[in-house]
Amino acid sequence: MASYDKAIESYKRAVTTAASLAASAMLVRGVVNELVPYEVRDLLFSGVGYLRSRMSSQHTVIIEETEGWTNNQLYDAVRTYLATRINTDMQRLRVSRVDETKSMMFSMEEGEEMADVHEGSEFRWRLVCRDNSSSSNGNGNGRGGNGNYRLEVRSFEMSFHKKHKDKALNSYLPHILATAKKIKDQDRTLKIYMNEGESWFAIDLHHPSTFTTLAMDHKQKQSVMDDLERFIKRKEYYKKIGKAWKRGYLLYGPPGTGKSSLIAAMANYLKFDVYDLELTEVNWNSTLRRLLIGMTNRSILVIEDIDCTLELQQREEGQESSKSNPSEDKVTLSGLLNFVDGLWSTSGEERIIVFTTNYKERLDPALLRPGRMDMHVHMGYCCPESFRILASNYHSIDNHATYPEIEELIKEVMVTPAEVAEVLMRNDDTDVALEGLILFLKRKKDVGKEGKAENVEQVVKAEETEKETMKKNDVPENQDPQDASKE
Repeated sequence: MASYDKAIESYKRAVTTAASLAASAMLVRGVVNELVPYEVRDLLFSGVGYLRSRMSSQHTVIIEETEGWTNNQLYDAVRTYLATRINTDMQRLRVSRVDETKSMMFSMEEGEEMADVHEGSEFRWRLVCRDNSSSSNGNGNGRGGNGNYRLEVRSFEMSFHKKHKDKALNSYLPHILATAKKIKDQDRTLKIYMNEGESWFAIDLHHPSTFTTLAMDHKQKQSVMDDLERFIKRKEYYKKIGKAWKRGYLLYGPPGTGKSSLIAAMANYLKFDVYDLELTEVNWNSTLRRLLIGMTNRSILVIEDIDCTLELQQREEGQESSKSNPSEDKVTLSGLLNFVDGLWSTSGEERIIVFTTNYKERLDPALLRPGRMDMHVHMGYCCPESFRILASNYHSIDNHATYPEIEELIKEVMVTPAEVAEVLMRNDDTDVALEGLILFLKRKKDVGKEGKAENVEQVVKAEETEKETMKKNDVPENQDPQDASKE
């Protein structure tokens, strides 16, 4: 009991002392405010703050959201970077989503702190928000009643030990900028541009094609991917050899072999925007130049069906015999080539140029030489490997009892990936879809022997007619109709 009384007395003395110190501090503060001019007070307080900062081992870097009227790019980079490092166990989190195609983004709430480690050094982050009350000259524009408004100013505070200051400024912050750029490049929505007159008009590109889902020979696919990777890493190399940083691809093959899907896969792989140039909408070389120099870097220029969109060679030849004004600047083959590898080719960098055609032999040889179309990619008919990719895409299977028969038929029949895909999409039941593909390939094989040409609709219609006939005659579906007729 005696020890308890002593503890109570000690507690009372501590409270009394604290109250006395607080009262003394208030008294001193009041006297200072009354007797000491505010200029001297500011000088004293700033001196105390300076001494405290000099004695402290912690340094702080302030990164505000805006710099004047301009957004601070470093603030945006820090916010993007920290969103990938944030601990979701924090008591308060800010969650947002600005696009239905994107995942939720986590960020810090006001007053919360988190730590990040870079090259063995710890950096602590804190989000600070403050109200910056200002006066407005307008009438009723402010939130207050007298033309005043409140502006929220947000900033990140990065604290670290003073011995890490050089690392913070010269290594950590550049690392954040580079990482944030990669994240934004991966997450940004791609655009596809179309030309009308002398202007480009853009819409979002949501084409799902990737190199994983592309029905294409594996070696050829890997060759294209390796070439793209090599291209984007060779900026200094192109500068050293004195060439424009661009790469040309010619995609050729029958319709339905996946040329457009390959272009979309290239765009998704590189995160490049696509410029789909419709040459029939362009009448003058000067217009063509304005369109092409209006493209952004890190983009893909696409001219589809180059053999038939514009008879460039014939137009050049026709100009010599025409009686039109010789000063007219009609679009010509030379005008196009001047951008592909002439002086105008240096108007941008990190660009891919893609021409597509169904008939390579119809193209002017001037278009095909290296330096213009650097890589020629043949998009052929469906092969067994392409079929397996399509079956995996549409029915999520890697193997099936019908695969050997289908693959043997595919080797004998000229069928495009688009035709195979259309048949596989006709039924959600895997067994039924694959049996339908076998019937389709057999029918196409017979049609080929007869020397006739039929499209998918005609072949499928013939299959359905055969099935109806078999049902009427009670013939099993897996029995050949010709065998049934013999019986």
